[in-house]
Amino acid sequence: MSTQQETAVDIVPQGEGGKVEPKAPVLPTPLLLDLSSLDLTDVQLEKLSVDNEPLQFELTAKGELVIMPPNGSKGGWQEGELFFQVRVWAGQDGTGVTFGSSTGFRLPNRAVRAPDVSWVRRERWETWLADNPDGREDDENRQVFANFCPDLVLELRSPSETLAYQRRKMEEYMENGCRLGWLIDPIQRRVHIYRPGTETEVLDNPDTVSGETVLAGFELDLREIW
Repeated sequence: MSTQQETAVDIVPQGEGGKVEPKAPVLPTPLLLDLSSLDLTDVQLEKLSVDNEPLQFELTAKGELVIMPPNGSKGGWQEGELFFQVRVWAGQDGTGVTFGSSTGFRLPNRAVRAPDVSWVRRERWETWLADNPDGREDDENRQVFANFCPDLVLELRSPSETLAYQRRKMEEYMENGCRLGWLIDPIQRRVHIYRPGTETEVLDNPDTVSGETVLAGFELDLREIW
């Protein structure tokens, strides 16, 4: 094994004086760290995320920290297109609010997950806002992440994530109150549809996916994504 491979971080020159600074490594796949003994609070996890951008963090129900690499350019564009479609519909419909991949939710099982796209009924969101008003920055135990699972969850599979890993996440969402889940796999051009109490439905290369009764009247157009 070469010295470069053994080094945890790369050292790159900076400035005229030859000063060197560490360069963060690129993660090829999600990394799991057992931090269960620390019992990270919402505030601590938020600070950790801010200090280590552009890496993304989640917590498992066991208190393990999941460190995920940032999106590639194509994945970022696909995610942005999916978010845009849901956001435009939600703005016209008015019954709920839409969130992107930087938004975490503290699920009932204590995991903190950040779906690529999610949607929450407006009354649920406004109830949480009323219970968590602004002006509590000095409270180290305050809720940073809404303590419920979104009504709709959309996950976009990336090359760094296995299908089995993504499926486990989708099952966790359903077990914690999600009403409709879409796992979009652009690699195989398939959409895995999750509903409470039913078998997963798999669509091969669909043009659109229905929002059913959760996002009534909405059709997600996948022709651009493929």
